[in-house]
Amino acid sequence: MQEQQNHDEGLNIELDEQTAEGIYSNLVMIAHSPEEFILDFIRMMPGVSKAKVKSRIIMTPQHAKRFLSAVEENIEKYESVYGPISEGHQFDGEIHFQFPGGEA
Repeated sequence: MQEQQNHDEGLNIELDEQTAEGIYSNLVMIAHSPEEFILDFIRMMPGVSKAKVKSRIIMTPQHAKRFLSAVEENIEKYESVYGPISEGHQFDGEIHFQFPGGEA
């Protein structure tokens, strides 16, 4: 088991091996109520009409707002090093996969 130390707050955070591998998601659906925000992280696969929620995160509205600020701050840091992130096209409800031509 791996541990990370947050020196600013003295908070010990544990990160097990399976969680450290991460889960790939290429779509997120967000719902909310007065008490919570629900983020469903989904993986769409080419040629498959059914997608699977890979992870669901539930947080308070206050935490969701802090999360938004943290993501915005990190995008700014990323773009200052690597340049602007292209937003590409607007999401139309479908993910369009392209496969290279040729034979294997």
